[in-house]
Parts: sequence; structure tokens; C-alpha cells
Amino acid sequence: MTERNRDHWAAEARALAFPRRALVDGRFVDAVSGATFDCVDPATGRVLTTVAACDAADVDLAVAAARRSFESGVWSRRAPGERKAVLLRLAELIRAHRDELALLETLDTGKPIADTLHGDIPGAAATVQWYAEAIDKLYDEIAPAPPGHLALVRREPLGVVGAVVPWNFPLEMAVWKCAPALAAGNSVVLKPAEQSPLTALRFAELAHEAGLPPGVLAVLPGFGPTAGKALGLHMDVDCLAFTGSTEVGKLFLIYAGQSNLKQVWLECGGKSPNLVFADCRDLDAAADAAAHGIFFNQGEVCSAASRLLVERSIAEVFTAKVAERARAVRLGDPLDPATTMGAMIDERHTDRVLAHIEAGRRQAHLALGGNRVVVGDSRAFVEPTIFTGVDNDHVIAREEIFGPVLAILPFDTEEEAIAIANDTIYGLAASVWTADLGRAHRVGERLKAGTVSVNCVDAGSTATPFGGFKQSGFGRDLSLHAFDKFTGLKTTWISY
Repeated sequence: MTERNRDHWAAEARALAFPRRALVDGRFVDAVSGATFDCVDPATGRVLTTVAACDAADVDLAVAAARRSFESGVWSRRAPGERKAVLLRLAELIRAHRDELALLETLDTGKPIADTLHGDIPGAAATVQWYAEAIDKLYDEIAPAPPGHLALVRREPLGVVGAVVPWNFPLEMAVWKCAPALAAGNSVVLKPAEQSPLTALRFAELAHEAGLPPGVLAVLPGFGPTAGKALGLHMDVDCLAFTGSTEVGKLFLIYAGQSNLKQVWLECGGKSPNLVFADCRDLDAAADAAAHGIFFNQGEVCSAASRLLVERSIAEVFTAKVAERARAVRLGDPLDPATTMGAMIDERHTDRVLAHIEAGRRQAHLALGGNRVVVGDSRAFVEPTIFTGVDNDHVIAREEIFGPVLAILPFDTEEEAIAIANDTIYGLAASVWTADLGRAHRVGERLKAGTVSVNCVDAGSTATPFGGFKQSGFGRDLSLHAFDKFTGLKTTWISY
């Protein structure tokens, strides 16, 4: 099929109906206070719609409904095959509304329509389907016990799960939390980021249509210091799953300590190293991956390969190859399918990225880019940017920028490369490029990262766990290990 052009998507955008109300106890409602906030397209500066600004009062209602639904057993004690059928319907509804959801995501975040249409939305549907299929394939355990005794170990849902998700992959991050939590039998209260609530609200409508019972899923648009904090402090939330900055992740740990000691699972920041050794067989493939690893999604990726460590003997050649790919990036209107890099999430974040670039100018050599780009009336675009001559103690090598800014650091030995890579507060992801299988294993074992990709960048799938070490957080999204966050083990010991 011929790719639809920019005019097609612009026309679809003009005809789009925007969701704006919260889902609480099976009903779509305004915030208790009646407050709303503007939802803005960062690529144009245009207000798309206003949505309910939920706060602590709405959280109280949603959590109470979630508790009622959980204790009633309408979902938590429903047969596994029946829960599976509902979530499979939800996955199919996401696929059926792919174009609408992709357009909502692009308008809400500034992401290119090609990425949301072919990546984000199909990925969200696949994740929901994966966990639906897993529901009736999880087995409990029988532990070794003396004769005359039976020790049963069962995996039970925790109860009410709060989920607070970021703006860089709004729908995908929502389903990374909601799909396994719901599959396990929990009730979920989801708070999307205030910058990007639209696909979460549409997801709420589709979940309602798929047949989730009232109260099992609530979606509350609102601000972090109000709705997010209220979830973190709530005495009847059993578990809080969060993806976002390390700074905010630490707040949720404080909230848990100040309230009911709820379980908190964090997927936070990253400053991922990408190590390219001189024995890499395909420098062109490595350069393609290095550029994609930092410029994809405008660099707004927690596991972005933002530190490129290159063996000194190939550093000049390899830097030129990466720069060539950076120059080929198509920065512009996200509704144009030819665009490969869109807008930052908003002008405030754009200013933050540019402040880091200014810090980089003072410490290293700006090899490419570094400027704000104005597209139409929007000032929320930043050029692909590359710094060379970077030391690992420079600001741009230590702080998570969350933008299209690449710091290139040379190294001379394998030992030095490992030391530089691990010299960070983060431990989310890393990559290694080498033709030496022994080196791949050796370096991979010593890198402090939740995922190490060899001869590729930021690899993974729904079947593999995703998460980090150190201040990148703990717990794992994706794979069967995600159920560990949303379930508890109960031992029943029977003497007969």
C-alpha cells in the first residue's frame, strides 16, 4: 500500500475526536473539582483539547472502586481463560484503531507518524496480546515436604496497582504496566503523564469496550504533584509501578515510606554506553545503529545510546560515519511520513536540552548540530547534535539529557572502555560491537546494565526482561518476570 502523505494525516487530524474524560468505576467522568488542563501539540503549539485535571479526590474514588472490584472477585477470581479472552479483545481493538491511536500519539507528543503507526501502536497491541496469552500458562508450585504434608506455593495478585507512566512512549509504557498487572488479576489505576494523556484515555475507552468490569481499570489524567503524589501516598494502593526520571522515582520511595510501605517498582533514567571496538566487522552497520540509538524518538528514550565509546584507532573514521547518518535525519513536521525526527515534548524540555548543549560547548567540541530549529510556530525542535573530545566527567557525559545529543569518547584498551562505561550512576542498557566472541562475553559480563546488546543497540522484545541496576531502578518490565512485580507468593502447608 502506498504510504499516506502529510495532507492525508492533516485531514484526519482535523476530523479527530479527542478523548478528554477520566475513567472511574466504569464511567467516563470529569474531575471532581471540574478542573481541566490544555493538551498541546508540541509540533505546532496548538491546543488540541482540554482534559480532566484529576487530583487526590479523584484518586480516592478510583482506588475505592478498584478495591471493590478486586475484593468482589469479578476480575481477580475470574477464570484465567475468561481474563485472557477480554485482554485478547483489547489487543484486537488497539489494532483496529491503529490509525486513530497513532495520530493521537503523534499530535500529543510530536513523534513522527511513521514511528507511531508502525512501531508504538502495534507494539502496544502485541504486548497486551502477549500477556493475555500468558495468563493460562502460568503454573503454581508444589514444594518438597515430608511424608504426610503438602506444601503449595501459589502466585496471587496483590490487589490495587497504581501505574504512573512517562510521555516518551505513552501507550506502550501504559500497557507495559497495565497488561501484566491486569493479566495477573489486579485492579489498576493508571496516571498518564500530563504532557501526553490522549492515548491512555482512548485506551480506557477501548478497555471498557473490550469488557473489563467496572473499577478494574481507572485512567486519571492529571499532574505529578497532585494525582501522581496522591497515588504514591494512598494507604490502599498495594503496589506502585513507575517509569520516568530518577528524581521522581526517589519521591515514590519516600511516599511509600510515608504511607503503607507499598511495593514500588522503578524504571528510571539511563546514560547508556555504546562500545565500538576496532575489530568490529561492519562499521557501517554499527554507525547506523549508533545514530538510531540516539536520534530515534528525538533522543527521548531512557535507554538511548547517548555515550558512544570508540576505540581510538577507528575514532575519526567512525565519527565521520555517524555524522553522515546524523545529517541524513529528516527533522520536521511529524505528520509527514518522510519525517524521521519530530518535536521535543514541549518548549520547556527543549530549553533543558539546549542548556545541556550549551554546557557541552564549554567543555567539548561541538562537531554537528546544537541548534534549535523553528518549524512553523513551534520552537520545540532540536537538531541532531554530536560532541567529540568528551571526557566522562563532562556534564553531557554524566547527566541524562533526554534529547538528540551524542557524546563521543575515545578509549585505548578494553579495560579502559569497561571502566568508562561503568562510571555512571545509571545501569539501564549498554551495547558492544566486536567480532571477538570472547570479548563479547567478557565485556558483557562486566558491564553494569540490565540489557547488554552485542553487535546491535537497545535490543529486546516482549519475551525478554527490561530494567536496570543502580539509579536506573529495579524490577523488570516485559517477559514473564513482569508478573513478579504484580503478584505475591503464598504458601499453604497442609498436614494430612
